[in-house]
Amino acid sequence: MAERPIWRGHLRLALVSCPVSLHSVLRSSGNLRFHFINPETGHRVRTVTLDAETDKEVSRSELVKGYEFEKDRYVLLDEEDFASARIETSSTMTVDKFVTRDAIHPIYFDTSYYLVPDGEAGRDVYVVLRDAIAASGVAALARVVISRRERPVAILPLEDGMVLHTLHEPHDLYAYDTLFDRVPDAAPDPEMVKLARQLIERQEGKFDPADTEDRYEARLREVIDAKLKGEGIEPEQPEEPRGDNVIDLMAALKRSLGQGGKDPGDKGPGNKDPGDKDRGGKTRRPKARGARPRKQGRSEQERHEQDPRGGGRHAGAQEGGGRTGQEGGANPRTQARLTIPFAARRAAA
Repeated sequence: MAERPIWRGHLRLALVSCPVSLHSVLRSSGNLRFHFINPETGHRVRTVTLDAETDKEVSRSELVKGYEFEKDRYVLLDEEDFASARIETSSTMTVDKFVTRDAIHPIYFDTSYYLVPDGEAGRDVYVVLRDAIAASGVAALARVVISRRERPVAILPLEDGMVLHTLHEPHDLYAYDTLFDRVPDAAPDPEMVKLARQLIERQEGKFDPADTEDRYEARLREVIDAKLKGEGIEPEQPEEPRGDNVIDLMAALKRSLGQGGKDPGDKGPGNKDPGDKDRGGKTRRPKARGARPRKQGRSEQERHEQDPRGGGRHAGAQEGGGRTGQEGGANPRTQARLTIPFAARRAAA
């Protein structure tokens, strides 16, 4: 954890407060870093600061900040000007309200900081606030000035301490409603949703931080090591895409669950779903090879005795595939072949 705090002040709830400090959650020391190199000499290039009019180099330590109020006209601000703009939240985080944790949409979360006691004083207050927030299952909302900008923040418990998340403001984010207009309005087939839920349950597990490893960077390190040794490295060949994007989604879900069936990309007659309907709306069911044609005019009792499940044709469909009721309530559009992105087809394969 970064020992040097990026902010120091007080956390206040009503008349209770305690000194706290913020420490960055992120560290970048282990990341790969690259420099711009002149390929003709092999030397690094450096960035210089030039006056836009005179082209003379200016030291960064001599620079000041300026706000452009007209074209090419600026008002200059120094540290005293920024200090005079300080407000209460520059040094104190006051909890405004508490909300349930799931009330904050994930797109609003920005940067995270560890919120820790600052010094010996007020540690008991910190612990009380931490446990109260944890027991209530809520997030504390406050505001704080960081890097000369007042940010809304959410405070949550984290094991023995607390973590503070800065939040985006609505005008910081692109609206998603126009993008989600591309999502079909039609309700999916309940049977497909059921199969998808079974896939979710099969792959359910616990979050492991090791799952977040950057495998691309690890591979890039191998490339760098190979070049240092004067060796080459074979790139991994991506899986060749199929020639089309049309697959049977129901068959793909069943294959993902290991229920067998032909390749969903095979559009031959042997890959049709037993529950597919013909144009007349009747359910087509494959005939067994060598099966004798059904005799006409049998009584209901004879048919009942021949069927060991005792339920006739419809009961057999219930036990075999769970797809009865299609003729009564399923959406016939969902039984047709669906066009889905290639990524989904890869997952199905």
